[in-house]
Amino acid sequence: MVTYSLDSNRVKNMIGDNVKKFRKKKDLMQDGLARKADIPYTTLTKLESNVVKKPSVQTVAKIAKALDVSIEELIR
Repeated sequence: MVTYSLDSNRVKNMIGDNVKKFRKKKDLMQDGLARKADIPYTTLTKLESNVVKKPSVQTVAKIAKALDVSIEELIR
């Protein structure tokens, strides 16, 4: 089991930044990723802009699956 010893605020901000980075790498628009991940568009935009402070594990898992990356890659 991997343990991360990062500040929780830093992890939260990194998730949003990493989602945006991987989304752009896959050449997806926000609405396309939201549909592919089956999450509300507003949730994705708030996550990417770091407005959402505590995304659910389910949301992060859906995004990771839609981007074909691991959850760990999103929180690094």
